[in-house]
Amino acid sequence: MEIMEAIKTRRSVRAYKNIPIPPISISRLMKALRFAPSACNNQPWHFIWVQNEATRKQIAAAAGGQLWIAGAPYVVVACGFPARAYPNMGGYNNSVDIDVAVAIDHLTLAAAGEGLGTCWVGAFSESAVKQILAIPPEAKVVAMTPVGFPAAPDLLQPVSEASRKPLKEIISVDVYGGPIADLEYRES
Repeated sequence: MEIMEAIKTRRSVRAYKNIPIPPISISRLMKALRFAPSACNNQPWHFIWVQNEATRKQIAAAAGGQLWIAGAPYVVVACGFPARAYPNMGGYNNSVDIDVAVAIDHLTLAAAGEGLGTCWVGAFSESAVKQILAIPPEAKVVAMTPVGFPAAPDLLQPVSEASRKPLKEIISVDVYGGPIADLEYRES
């Protein structure tokens, strides 16, 4: 699958088939995480691939009872280490959240390319997840995502153009609000 097709196809999937993911696909997803860029190449992260069903259910409970999370064969818990991240992102904060978000985005796009679904999960009790997975105190749980085959095949269809804002509403040229008319390319 080409990258633009993966970008357009990636959706938030909240229902999964109860079938295993081929090991070659898991390997490619793990490599997508490994090769993600980070500020100063610090790679201030660690990803826990939770496959144990009972543990997935505990994580789903710690995510405000979003039990659908446990329906995927894996839940990837993305941890960041603020002390290992670039300390001055934007002049006021470290880069850990952005670094981990870029890596998870690589994972979600690679998953789309494998015909798999994911869903960013940000609503969870960090302290509960840390306790369940024995995550060290210096780590921060940034996000989680289930990974699996979508229960409904239509969830792998590209997002419609009509559901997205026009480029002129989200992109400027040279200054905020600067028109993009000369740069916008229309595919035939």
